[in-house]
Amino acid sequence: MELEKGVKRWVVDISAWNPSRDDFSLAMSFLPLHDHPSITRFVKLEDRKRALVSRLLQYALVHEVLGIPFDEIVIKRTVEGKPYLEYEKAKAGFPNFNFNASHHGDYVAIASEPICLVGLDIASPSIPHKETVPEFIQNFSSYFSRVEWDKICNAGPCDDMLKEFYRYWCLKEAFVKAIGTGVGFKLDYVEFHHYNWTNIRVKVDGNEVSDWKFCLFELGGQHLVSVARGHPRAATENFKKTLNQTEFDKEEYHLALHLPNPSFVLKTVEELIPVSSDQVDFPSDISRRCD
Repeated sequence: MELEKGVKRWVVDISAWNPSRDDFSLAMSFLPLHDHPSITRFVKLEDRKRALVSRLLQYALVHEVLGIPFDEIVIKRTVEGKPYLEYEKAKAGFPNFNFNASHHGDYVAIASEPICLVGLDIASPSIPHKETVPEFIQNFSSYFSRVEWDKICNAGPCDDMLKEFYRYWCLKEAFVKAIGTGVGFKLDYVEFHHYNWTNIRVKVDGNEVSDWKFCLFELGGQHLVSVARGHPRAATENFKKTLNQTEFDKEEYHLALHLPNPSFVLKTVEELIPVSSDQVDFPSDISRRCD
């Protein structure tokens, strides 16, 4: 099915990438100059790696799915900071081709959808060194409904409580990232229900929403990943302007919502970097190094 080609799930383990300064600069050179400050603003190398790989994933995925050369890919952001592809021709086969990236701990990942909104979040359950689990999660109590908070507080020992907290947090983040909202969104308005973390359902402001699907799973034993699929009409007004179509008949949307949800494919940083001059307009010195 043609639509399935627009569904991608990629992940990079940045702990396996230990670039020299030259290697890092080379990888960054494949990105537009306006992307560089969002990478170099970080002091720690690990944070710079996450930021760089997040952007490389976006360009590499767009190139593979849509066949657009690197130097023709234009990725902009809405006022709320939601990345989107600006390329009208690309959307002919995929009306609402959109993607979302996330990073935490060792992993940086990206997910894309051809019609549905897509939101992605990765979390590595951890707390600051000087806080206990109850102290840490209490800082976020206002972001959860009473039902969710009771589930978290009664999950069991501290480790189980922390993991339960991050499961709910991961789902909430995936939802708000899918619709393209900013940090001002009231997360306690989004309430999740589940059966052993399967058949996950969401209520928004007390109303159950049936045109969304969520999956939640573990990655590498130490990370949680959630992926949200949702109806385009739920997008923020600014994000809607980047989509080609926000209304679908019932059958058409049902097909999109239930497209196969593939497993994440592990990628290396080297696989994300263009290897030929027809993919990107290299400076001459970089072109020689990639031959």
